[in-house]
Amino acid sequence: MRKYFLLSLVCVASSLLSVFIYSQFVAPAKVVWAEQGGETRLVDKLFESRSNSSFRSSEPTSFIEAAGVATPAVVNIRALIQSGGSIWGGGALTGSSGSGVVVSPDGYIVTNHHVVEKSNDIKVTLADKRTYKAKLIGSDPSTDVALLKIEELALPFLVFGNSDSVRVGEWVLAVGNPFNLESTVTAGIVSAKGRNINILSGASSIESFIQTDAAVNPGNSGGALVNTVGELIGVNTAIITESGSYEGYSFAVPSNLVKKIVSDLREFGTVQRAYLGVGIQDLDSETASDLGLPNAEGVLINRVATDGAASDAGLQEGDVVIEINSIFMRSTSELQEYVGRFRPGQSVQVDYWRDNKKLRSRITLKDVNNSTQVASAQGNELEAVIGFALRNLTRDEQRKLRLQGAVVSSILRGSLVAKTNMQPGFIITSVNGKRVTSMSEAVEAMQNAINNLSLDGYYEGESDLYSYRFKKKD
Repeated sequence: MRKYFLLSLVCVASSLLSVFIYSQFVAPAKVVWAEQGGETRLVDKLFESRSNSSFRSSEPTSFIEAAGVATPAVVNIRALIQSGGSIWGGGALTGSSGSGVVVSPDGYIVTNHHVVEKSNDIKVTLADKRTYKAKLIGSDPSTDVALLKIEELALPFLVFGNSDSVRVGEWVLAVGNPFNLESTVTAGIVSAKGRNINILSGASSIESFIQTDAAVNPGNSGGALVNTVGELIGVNTAIITESGSYEGYSFAVPSNLVKKIVSDLREFGTVQRAYLGVGIQDLDSETASDLGLPNAEGVLINRVATDGAASDAGLQEGDVVIEINSIFMRSTSELQEYVGRFRPGQSVQVDYWRDNKKLRSRITLKDVNNSTQVASAQGNELEAVIGFALRNLTRDEQRKLRLQGAVVSSILRGSLVAKTNMQPGFIITSVNGKRVTSMSEAVEAMQNAINNLSLDGYYEGESDLYSYRFKKKD
C-alpha cells in the first residue's frame, strides 16, 4: 500500500512541476471578448498579430457604410453628340452615357475623357434626380480623365483616398449611375495593380490601372471605385470583354493620379505633365542577371533624351531605375504613373543601378519641351514650329456655329502652315483624327504628335470640311 502511495505522490509532483515549467516559458493563449463592427466575438491573442489595423479599409465585411457614402456622390452623365450636317446645324443627334463622381461640394465632377470627348452638350443628373448642364473644364486623353463643373453648392462628394495604400486582395466597391437607373453598387477585390492593357493611344499615355473583379458594365465608365470606408481610390475606366459586357475584370485610374489631373485642370485648364526624359522598358530576368541585379524588379533606361531631366542629372542608357522617392518601381507602368503625378520644375530622388552599384540622383523634371516652367496654353506655343497662333472660340461663336475647337488667329508668312494655303479664321476641330474641344487640347495634341500633322475643321459660313496635312519638320 505504501508503495502505491509513494508512486501516486511522485506522479502528482511531476504533474505540478510540468505545469510550473510550462507557465514560466510559454505564454498562455488568452481568449477575450472584443467588439468589432457592432458584433461581439472571441479573439485568440495568439493570432491577434495577424491582423493589420493600419489598413482599416480592409477590415469591415459589411459594405453598407461605404455604399451609403458613395452613392449620393455618383452621378449620371449624358453627353450629346452632333454628327453630320453643316456648321449651321442639321445631321443626327446621338449621345453617350456614363457616370461621374462629385469630388468637391461646389460642383466639380470627374469622369472619363471617352465619355465626353465628342460632346458639346453635357448634362449631369444627380442621385436625387436634379439635372444640370455641365461645363467641360478640361480633359486629358492620356489618362482618360475629364473634369466637369455644374453650378451648385453643398453637394455630397467623395474624399480622395490614397491609392498607393490599396492592397491586392482588399475589398472594394464599384459605384456607377448608368442610364439614369440610379446608383448601382457591386463588390469585389483588388486583383492586381499597375496594369497596362494598351487601350490609350499617344506617346504620353499613362496606363497603370487598379484591376478588380467588381462588375463594371457600359454606363459605369467614370464611376467611383471606393474602399470599404467610402474613400475614392480610383475612377472606373475599362473592362476586358469579347461580348461588350462585363466578363470578370475591370480597371480603374488610381486616385492619386486622378487627384493630380483634377488639380491641374482646375488651376490651369490643361495638364502640366512632367517627364524624366528617358525611354524605358520592363526588365527581364536575363538582363537583370547580366547587370548583376538580385531580381528583375526595376525599369531599364534604353534612351536618354538630349537636354532632358535625366540627362541633366547624369543618368545614362543602360541604367536601371529601382526607386523614386524611396518607392520601388517594378514596371514601366508604375514609373509612368508615379512621375505623372508631378509638374515640371518639381524634383524627385531617383535610385538607380549602374556597374553593380546603387547610385542616387535628384532630378528636376521637365515638360515635353524640356522646360521646367509651369504654364497654361497661350495659343502662340506653335508659332516657331508650325507658324500659327490659336485662340479659343467665344461662347457666342460656339453657340452660333455649334462647334468646339480652336481658331487660327494668325499665320506667319512663309511658315509651314502658310504653304498649305490655310487662312486665319480656320476652326480646328480634330488633330490627327482625334477631336479637340479647346485651344489647350489642340496645342497639346500637336505638341505630342511625332511629325506628321493632319488638321481638320471648318470656316465660318462654309459647310465643307477642310483638311490640311503637313510635317512639323519641313
